[in-house]
Amino acid sequence: MQIRALVYFNELARCRSMRQAAERLNVAPTAISRQVENLEHQFGTPLVERGARGIRLTAAGELLADRLSRTLRDLEQVNDLIDDLKGLRRGKVAIVTNGALTSGILAPALAAFSADYPSISFRIAISSARAAIDLLAGAEADLALTIFTPPHPDVAMRFSGDVVHAAVVAPGHPLAARPHVTMAEIAAFPLAIPEESFGARLALEETAAQAGVELQRLFVTNSLEMQKELARRGAAVLILPALAVAREIALGELTSVPIRGGWQIRTRLVLSVARGRPLSFAASKLVAHLERHLGALIP
Repeated sequence: MQIRALVYFNELARCRSMRQAAERLNVAPTAISRQVENLEHQFGTPLVERGARGIRLTAAGELLADRLSRTLRDLEQVNDLIDDLKGLRRGKVAIVTNGALTSGILAPALAAFSADYPSISFRIAISSARAAIDLLAGAEADLALTIFTPPHPDVAMRFSGDVVHAAVVAPGHPLAARPHVTMAEIAAFPLAIPEESFGARLALEETAAQAGVELQRLFVTNSLEMQKELARRGAAVLILPALAVAREIALGELTSVPIRGGWQIRTRLVLSVARGRPLSFAASKLVAHLERHLGALIP
């Protein structure tokens, strides 16, 4: 059974469209159709049903697709490990992370690491913490850097540090000069917050309910850059860890104000890997680098 046929089928299963899969693989649709037919002959059963609205996987096709992503990822990791044995010291690392952690924490760490290992490339996906952990457990990533991290039996923690959220505002905002603020004081101003599927939003809503305050949810967006721009313009208050806006604070564009009054949002920043899955040279070096970087940032 050829690897190419499995790769083509995997992409078709993800896209559910022969044309889109062909575009993503940069091949002709007939090439994908031919490889799928080869697989169907190999397994002795139809894998897809073709219709006017695209393709649909049969029960056998769904079974193959469910197993295939992890298998291909394992084969890619074997290739990386063989490169390690040959001393090539190159490879790829797939990372999943929360949006709040990218610019202030992950980007500086990756920039420093890349200077030492220029032959290692990265694929970085931004998602909610729950989706990130599911991707890691499903062999779609080598490591995850998250806050509000849900437990998973197939995921192991490599670093954990305490993170406290603060009110993040523009320097000219009425709250900026305060030594600290309460949830009641924050509730007097419009907020920019993520949607309900994000752990930070759930924690904020729970804290506000416990404090007995009604928040002004004026801007709801999953774009951290949009949230920061609204805060820079004085249009909204953000509830974020100061580490997430470290660059903007250093530039004087934003400032963070501690939240007091017994209603703090506190969580853990967690660096995770898949339990029982060996790391390639590239991934192991990056994990060690991130452990040192995070240890220097978070007590």
